[in-house]
Amino acid sequence: MQMLYQVNDKPSLGRLIIFAFQQLLAIIAGTITLPLIVGHGLSQSAALFGASLGTLVYLLITKFKSPVFLGSSFTYLGSMIAAFAGAASAAIGYFGVVLGATLAGLVYVILSIVVKYTGTNWISKVMPPVIIGPIVSLIGLTLAPNAINNLYKGNVIVNGVSVASPLLCTAIGLMTLCFIVVIATHTKGFLRLVPLIIAVFLAYIITAILTVIGNATGTDALRVIDFSPMENIKWIPDFSFLHFGQAFKDFAETGTLWKYFGTIALLYVPLSFAVFAEHIADHKNLSFIIEKDLLKDPGLHRTLMGDGVGSMVGAFFGGCPNTTYGESISCVAFSKNASIITIVVTSCLGIAISFFGPLMTFFQTIPSCIIGGLSIALYGYIASSGLRVLKSVNLNDQRNIFIVSAIFVTGIGGMVINLYGFELPTIACSLIVGVLVNVITHVSPKKKVAVEPDTTNVDEQKQPANPQ
Repeated sequence: MQMLYQVNDKPSLGRLIIFAFQQLLAIIAGTITLPLIVGHGLSQSAALFGASLGTLVYLLITKFKSPVFLGSSFTYLGSMIAAFAGAASAAIGYFGVVLGATLAGLVYVILSIVVKYTGTNWISKVMPPVIIGPIVSLIGLTLAPNAINNLYKGNVIVNGVSVASPLLCTAIGLMTLCFIVVIATHTKGFLRLVPLIIAVFLAYIITAILTVIGNATGTDALRVIDFSPMENIKWIPDFSFLHFGQAFKDFAETGTLWKYFGTIALLYVPLSFAVFAEHIADHKNLSFIIEKDLLKDPGLHRTLMGDGVGSMVGAFFGGCPNTTYGESISCVAFSKNASIITIVVTSCLGIAISFFGPLMTFFQTIPSCIIGGLSIALYGYIASSGLRVLKSVNLNDQRNIFIVSAIFVTGIGGMVINLYGFELPTIACSLIVGVLVNVITHVSPKKKVAVEPDTTNVDEQKQPANPQ
């Protein structure tokens, strides 16, 4: 893929701001949705602040060579919910999610040290393109249900149900998708590079008009956007570490510190090995897009270290462990802009916006159906990137067909493995199956040398040799 801006290029200031805002738009939905799902007062603003600061840490450790944003990791969703459920108080829950992310980050740090001294050649052998291609596709395909679920819903919720017409929400989501496609394929110049931001802006205006009409006429079916967050704008994020003082007081009273520590370790550490597979797939995909092998320069050991430490930093402020975002990688491909300065500015914007209540609240009012239409484009782009990796694979080889088939069926089928109460995610399961099938199909059986039976006549064998 021919990039308009490579890693070390610098777009003009105006373009840079727009590119950065588009990156922020691509990652913000997932980043602020995770704390909303977990609940218990986790701050969306703090999650964005932590993700943005964690990204800067990642960029620093990777020597500003890997253009990707770190956002809230949904892999740890169940662990975060369990951390609060098993806590004697909300303050202990906050301590637990930060502790868990720290332990998971330490696993990354240890893995980075191992990779530093063992190299990456073994990764290419264990995970060749025939495995990485379908795994990258699965990252997009397994996210597809989230996009479709969002497509049917608005943000005005009564008794846990969206009051807006599902048909109208679907139309708005598909309209957003169509805007993206038209702008990306039928416009010229700079507009073609920023289809996401323009499409969401246009769709939001149309949806806001419908919502205003619905509010004025009392027609619930038209009420798609919930403007109520604007009435209670919070300017200062509620950072996770601010609860630590109360947490230690609660631990002193209950005497449950070490028991809780063990619980958190079991909740987070096993999953970090599964995220390791996604980390490699993401960086392989990004390497393919920018045509530079990030596993060699700056090196997998640096990307792992950056991801691990960035995740710790993100959780310290926002409670959510971070990970490299496929949406961010898709945005790089969409805009043909791999400029590292764009990710830097995106991170700075994220930090600034987390303290700017009105704009942060505006992002929270973007309805689910618009996010759904946006996600169809982004997740589809991730899936397509994996298929492009497969172009270099000989699918006439039956061995490769078996590998790709096993990965796709286990992934799309939603295979999970429960290990003593811990659920191994679908992507990790598909990767394990793919590696296993790859090993089986490429093991060369030992060739046995056939021994010809001796058919010489016994009587002839007894005769003396011809003296001539």
